[in-house]
Amino acid sequence: MQSPQPVFPLACASEVFGDHSPEVPVRYSFRVCAEHPGPVRSESGYDLLVTAGLDALEHADTVLVPGWRQPPGTEVPPAVVAAVRRAHHRGARVVALCSGAFVLAAAGLLDGRRAATHWDRAAELAGRHPEVRVDPAVLYVDHGDVATSAGSAAAVDLCLHLVRADQGAGYAMRIARRLVMAPHREGCQLQYAELPAPGPVAESLAPLLDWVGERLDQPVSVADMAARARVSSRTLTRRFTEQLGISPGRWLLDRRIAATRALLEETDLPVETIAHRVGLSSAVNLRRRFHEALRTTPAAYRRAFRAEKAG
Repeated sequence: MQSPQPVFPLACASEVFGDHSPEVPVRYSFRVCAEHPGPVRSESGYDLLVTAGLDALEHADTVLVPGWRQPPGTEVPPAVVAAVRRAHHRGARVVALCSGAFVLAAAGLLDGRRAATHWDRAAELAGRHPEVRVDPAVLYVDHGDVATSAGSAAAVDLCLHLVRADQGAGYAMRIARRLVMAPHREGCQLQYAELPAPGPVAESLAPLLDWVGERLDQPVSVADMAARARVSSRTLTRRFTEQLGISPGRWLLDRRIAATRALLEETDLPVETIAHRVGLSSAVNLRRRFHEALRTTPAAYRRAFRAEKAG
């Protein structure tokens, strides 16, 4: 009997890779499959009707395992392990969302590699598969051919990261806006697990992040962000570290670089104009920051992206 399917990771994958609206062109063909097609129990108390079997993996460019629940003492079914291995061996990208990392580990795809999973199952994954370098802190890890994410919203972060790698930052930002998602989070950011000490949960940074995101063309500083949040710069830095795992300055620069990539991909604007639109003041500053982040120049990035899409 199949274990109940976690619904949220599957919904994350469907929302990112499925059909959105006429405003966002369809660039993926998304299908759901199961070891035993038919009604599949969900953890939310209703059945999912899945019509495709594991043979669907034979033609997929990306295979996503959206969570996995195993009764104590049981292993991943051999047919699932074999199908995932075959897909990877023929060149498919294999992605685990949340507890889906247990399937990739069972297939040997994470041996000797760093991997993410939900923080409350990290110890279990490490115990079952000591050959896997489990990182319980990060949001996701992408090795190119194999990727894993932490739980809940981190699944969306990884899916958007994959779209950005496949289709560019501009297309990924369109999907994020359609989903009313907060700005993209990098994999190195920390999972939010538990507060390190008793006390009230810190005020969410979401309103501030939205406010900054609407003003990237302005010279917003960390001091401006602190003033907007009505806290000291020191308190703001602490909140960013607790909630996102990075400093406010690093977060702000990441957003400016992401906006730069989207404009390079989707417009013919000169670099000087883009620099002012994303708040990097000058072409010289933009080129320096862009090279530090991506190890390439804006011009080379634009050429490479357009050549790839043309091909």
